[in-house]
Amino acid sequence: MRHLLFFCALFLSIAWSQAAQACGSLDDACQVEMGSYHVALPDGWDGDAPLGLLLFFHGYGSSGASPLKNPALLEEASQRNLLLVAPNGLPSRPGGRTSWAHVGSPSQARDELPFIDQVLADVEARWPLDPDRRYVSGFSQGGSMAWDVACYRGEAFTGFAPIAGAFWNPLPPDCPSGAVALRHVHGTDDTVVPMKGRPIGPWHQGDVLKAMTIRRAVNHCAAEPDRVVEEGRLTCQVWNACDGGAPVALCLHPGGHSIRAEWVGAGIDWIEGR
Repeated sequence: MRHLLFFCALFLSIAWSQAAQACGSLDDACQVEMGSYHVALPDGWDGDAPLGLLLFFHGYGSSGASPLKNPALLEEASQRNLLLVAPNGLPSRPGGRTSWAHVGSPSQARDELPFIDQVLADVEARWPLDPDRRYVSGFSQGGSMAWDVACYRGEAFTGFAPIAGAFWNPLPPDCPSGAVALRHVHGTDDTVVPMKGRPIGPWHQGDVLKAMTIRRAVNHCAAEPDRVVEEGRLTCQVWNACDGGAPVALCLHPGGHSIRAEWVGAGIDWIEGR
């Protein structure tokens, strides 16, 4: 029996190693039925140990290859032994720029939730994932995708750290996934995705504070934060006393539409309670 278990473990290790080499690089995205995604493995991974997951959504007009070109983001993921997975959005129309078809988006190119289901299933088949360390982040419209995934697929992940993008109108009255840990970062001088949102043709970005009110209600948090924490340029309001069992945080900075990789790492650390 011991020999059988050893050879089974060896077979899985070889299979995962071969799968990991099969796709996902900058020039060779992994393919699923509804789209594709890129991956970056943490430095020093032995090909066997379970990996945490960082699912990162790019901004409007970008691609899943873009996060893999960000050395600071790669370092934040690698330090935490996270497999960085960056899906590709689709053009909203032929010849158009890449976008995400989240709720309220001008794009209707794809049903994003089944696509994310496919990406997660494919990643699980290729790499050994730690079920307790699965995080979602994204920037700008990618942050809006993270909010949607938290609302409608939250049970599949450990926590969420969106940046500079939240729900679009119409705001959801509730979130079927229930309580999830979520820390949102936003610039108070953001003019691309303002705190109150803005119209884009007949569509409208949602109000960040209203989105936070919905999330606090889903998590059964108090109206006022438990504490306010200064973290460099960020001032974070934190709601820990949430009967739903998952905390919420809103971290604001005085800048515009921007992202720092350290904010992603700090969000993951906050979710893990470090």
